[in-house]
Amino acid sequence: MPGISVVNFVTLDGVVQSVLSADEDRDGGFEHGGWTEPYMDPVVGRVMSDATTGAGGFLLGRRTYDNFAASWSGADQSEPAVAALNQKPKYVVSRTLDSAGWTNSHVIRDDEIGPLGTREDLVVFGSSGLMPTLLAKDLIDHCTLLMFPLVLGTGKRMFAEGVAPATLAWEHSEVSTTGVVILRYGRP
Repeated sequence: MPGISVVNFVTLDGVVQSVLSADEDRDGGFEHGGWTEPYMDPVVGRVMSDATTGAGGFLLGRRTYDNFAASWSGADQSEPAVAALNQKPKYVVSRTLDSAGWTNSHVIRDDEIGPLGTREDLVVFGSSGLMPTLLAKDLIDHCTLLMFPLVLGTGKRMFAEGVAPATLAWEHSEVSTTGVVILRYGRP
C-alpha cells in the first residue's frame, strides 16, 4: 500500500545530524559527524538495505538529496541498495531548487508531498528539515528509528521543538549486536 515511511539513525538525545561522515553537515559548528560508524553491523546493514531496496522511491530534503547525490550517484551499483538509490525515483522537496541532476530525480514543493504519498511507497532518510512538514501534514505512515547508544549533546534533532504532536503505534523492535535499538512504528 502506498505511503511515506521515515527511516533514520538517531542518538539517544535525538540527534540526526551528520550521521555518516564528519563533513556531511557542519551546520551550527557540529563536530561529531560520522557517529554511526562504530555501531554498524549486519543487523543495521540489513535494516537499511531492506528499507532502500523495498522502497518505491525516495522523498528527500534538499541537503540530504545533495549529500546522497554526491555520495551514491557514482558508487558501485553491484550493491542492491546502491542500485536502488540510483535507479528508483527521488523526490527532492525544495523551495529554491528548480531542477535536480541525479538520475530519476524530481523537484517538488511542499504541497505536492501528500498526493505523491498516496500513489507511491516512499522512504525518507535523514531530512530533518522536512520532518516538521511531514508531521504537520500528518503524512508519516511508518517510522523506523535506529537508536544508537550514545548522547552527543548538540546537533539537529529529528523532532525539533515546535513540531506538531503525533501519536504512533509500536509495530516491531529488535537490537543489533552493537546495541542499536531498531524501533518500528506505524499509525495507531
